[in-house]
Amino acid sequence: MTAKRVKFMKDLLSFSGIKPERLRLEWVSSAEGPKFAEVMNEFVNQVKELGSSPLRDPNGSEVRVSAN
Repeated sequence: MTAKRVKFMKDLLSFSGIKPERLRLEWVSSAEGPKFAEVMNEFVNQVKELGSSPLRDPNGSEVRVSAN
């Protein structure tokens, strides 16, 4: 069920103009501390390569999204 939800969210992000690579699902056991650290470091580097969030203005502050 989680894999389906992540796929849906990636499609929604893409539709919204946000790169779906900003969302990642990994299965890591609580007994796999080194693997968890490795996955997190890889993901942080991946997101850094993607650049600033598209939800930020050029000055780096967050863009407020209105519900109106």
